[in-house]
Amino acid sequence: MTKLSSATPRRVVFQYLVPVHVEVEDGLVCSVTVIDETPVENPTVVEGDADYLEAAVKAADDGQPWPSWQFGF
Repeated sequence: MTKLSSATPRRVVFQYLVPVHVEVEDGLVCSVTVIDETPVENPTVVEGDADYLEAAVKAADDGQPWPSWQFGF
């Protein structure tokens, strides 16, 4: 049986700029592709424990090969 940690969970939401590819047809955005292989630079805390930001960025930016995210039809 695995023993659960009694430590309080730490949560932080941060944002940073990434390049996007936007397709527009007839004046309407029809597709947005987020290129999320971009390294995290200059993150800004949106909410949560700001003391956890440095550790959260390291966890999010560990060099893993993420695919791009795509929204639209």
